[in-house]
Amino acid sequence: MGVANFLGDLKVLYTAATTKPPSSDTVGSLPLLVQQHATRSPDGMALLYEDEKVTWQQLNDRANRVAAALTEGGVEKGDCVSLLMQNRIEFVACMLGIHKVGAIAGMINTNLTKKTLVHCINLIESKKCIFGEELVEPLKEVTDQLDLKDGEDYLFVSDGTSNTPPNWAINLNVNDTSNQTENPPAVDSLTMGDIALYIFTSGTTGLPKAAIVSNKRILPTSGMSADMLLRIDSSDRMYNCLPLYHGTGLMVGLGAAFHVGASTVIRRRLSVSAFWEDIRKYNCTSFVYIGEFVRYLMSRPPQKNDAHNPVRTIVGNGLRPDIWLAFKQRFDIERIGEFYGASEGNGGFANVFNKDCTVGLGIAPVKLARYDVARDELIKDSEGFCSEVEDGDPGLLLIQITETSKFEGYTSDDASQKKIIKDAFEPGDMYFDSGDLMKTVDVGFAFYRKHYQFVDRVGDTFRWKSENVSTNEVGELINSFSDVVFTNVYGVEIPGTDGRAGMAAIVLREGLNLSNLDLQSLTDHIVDCIPPYARPIFIRVLNELPTTTTHKLRKNDLRDHAFHLDHVQDDLLVMKPGASCYTRLDSDFYDQIMQRSVAF
Repeated sequence: MGVANFLGDLKVLYTAATTKPPSSDTVGSLPLLVQQHATRSPDGMALLYEDEKVTWQQLNDRANRVAAALTEGGVEKGDCVSLLMQNRIEFVACMLGIHKVGAIAGMINTNLTKKTLVHCINLIESKKCIFGEELVEPLKEVTDQLDLKDGEDYLFVSDGTSNTPPNWAINLNVNDTSNQTENPPAVDSLTMGDIALYIFTSGTTGLPKAAIVSNKRILPTSGMSADMLLRIDSSDRMYNCLPLYHGTGLMVGLGAAFHVGASTVIRRRLSVSAFWEDIRKYNCTSFVYIGEFVRYLMSRPPQKNDAHNPVRTIVGNGLRPDIWLAFKQRFDIERIGEFYGASEGNGGFANVFNKDCTVGLGIAPVKLARYDVARDELIKDSEGFCSEVEDGDPGLLLIQITETSKFEGYTSDDASQKKIIKDAFEPGDMYFDSGDLMKTVDVGFAFYRKHYQFVDRVGDTFRWKSENVSTNEVGELINSFSDVVFTNVYGVEIPGTDGRAGMAAIVLREGLNLSNLDLQSLTDHIVDCIPPYARPIFIRVLNELPTTTTHKLRKNDLRDHAFHLDHVQDDLLVMKPGASCYTRLDSDFYDQIMQRSVAF
């Protein structure tokens, strides 16, 4: 361990031991950070996007214009404004502008369409909707189902090709330099306890839920990412191609740069072929990741200059042990700040000491409880209490709810209560059910030998393409196809990929089978109703849907059989990469999948 790293570890230990959580009435927010940087370093570089560069002063001015437009439109503190826009500088300006007036930014997933899009915008009782030109079409399809007024509540932000909004929207020009505005006074009174964001999570059942995210979660998370995981300062430059409507890209990535005044390079989406070229072009010293795109980077043929890049430190989640060391060595990465957390969670883990293949130490009191995966339930003792697993064994992660690790929950109280386990280990205690299996690993590090490692998700949610997929929601959408009677959706492992890919077992209406099913119509229905990350890659056509004696859908055997031809006698379909219709899974393509020569 180098001297600098050792001193950094000592500083982290001291900070952790002496820092008290901020009180709810302490003033603090992301827009206040931006205003402070605009005052101290107005010409410092805040954001870079393609060929555009924006200073802290310019970013603050743009956010002020958004705030002024919202105020003029009647938006007040506590109102919600939906934000539907892809990664670009205007997204950041709009998010900050919403919060500058004390409103809550509803971070809408840009992949959503139709029923799910309507649900999310209406669920959070949006007073306005700011949307990008690039997403006019999916929004236009559902305006008649939203609780918003045409020509008044939709604010259009150009994507560079048109400054003319549709006739049901108002133009919001964040780049109009002739319209200079002052910092809204509301920013000076925004506190840590104020709600800043609604970030959507699929949860375990049903349609997406809106997790409540206060400044008390955003700022400490951003500070931990910058100071403890990345250990960056204002001289660093971060590369961020993760969706900013998610917590990782926004709080762990962009927020970390805001925390120390570092600049951020924003890319609309990941491009594996352009990734390292961009890193070198913009001289980025850090980036924020998810494990899946690290695997994509590793899948490209090695280059002689792989290790010749300016990146020193990275932060993210989902980097699996099977590629961790190879990635670190190939690209000469000094520090990997792997973390674990959830948008709605009340705690998590952080690899602050740069130990390999671990999510590090808990930042809230946690226990790993014995769990029966097959039955999908906690194992209780004779008195009805949970019990902890032995070191090294997987258990369900439960995070204790305390004064310093509060569970902010969802906008739905019923949904919030379903995530709380009361009287878990003793009478009167309360724990947040993470829905994830974890285990401890011994890293042989002084007093902090016991670190944690993610194992898998349990229940009815699986993770694919960096998104949590609700099996019930996908199943209901497939069931709405007239020729499908029942659907059972589950996640299956594909060699060489992270997470679990979607697979659906379906039962067709009487008289139908694969020979007379209109596959193109079924495909079109799935593509039309379901976001790309949630669409099943495999479909199994069953004669009847297996259920338990209590009529619950039985998934264990289906998961175990997956798409393996030697275990499944039913017809199997696959959506091949780039294809426009499901086709029968044959042995040749199956062998390609198992040999890891197919990139899903």
